[in-house]
Amino acid sequence: MTKKFKGGNAINNSFEVPPNPKKMTYGAEELLVSILMCYPEVTAVNFDPLNQVLKFTFIVNSILTNKEKTKIKQLMLDSINVFNSLRSNRTRLINIIYQSSDNLTIIELQRDMETIVQGEIAVVMGLFQHCLKTSLVTEDNIPVIEEELAIQEKKINYLLESVKKTTRDKYLFAFREKGQVLVFDK
Repeated sequence: MTKKFKGGNAINNSFEVPPNPKKMTYGAEELLVSILMCYPEVTAVNFDPLNQVLKFTFIVNSILTNKEKTKIKQLMLDSINVFNSLRSNRTRLINIIYQSSDNLTIIELQRDMETIVQGEIAVVMGLFQHCLKTSLVTEDNIPVIEEELAIQEKKINYLLESVKKTTRDKYLFAFREKGQVLVFDK
């Protein structure tokens, strides 16, 4: 999958943790690209630097009933809270928003940058796959090799920590289009 930033700059898919991470900073752009590369069930990712919120967008190829929405929301909230309590961590923001359009349901999960970690993202992805199975719209990808997935997850963890330590003023929006990951700033 090709990754491009606004202006057409391609992103290198390889990643190594630098010897001294403080000397090298990775941007929020690379974090959003990595999330989309690693998790095909995520349709788009936004980063709101003003509120320090990461927003994940998922698409379901049917209209979910209110009962299904409530069940999924409660499962997500409970799972995220349990995950964070095991880490002795309190979340500042967990929000799930549903929108229906035509025969689709759009789900947006909002999480604060301060407390989110890669392990939580992996749990959420697993829950969405479990709850929505074949109705979750995903990118047609070649199956990811287990070792590649582990490398991508380490990269996401590193980038999350890096972005938490930096300040940004640009709102970022990343999405997939025809096999490419595009990132735009607002």
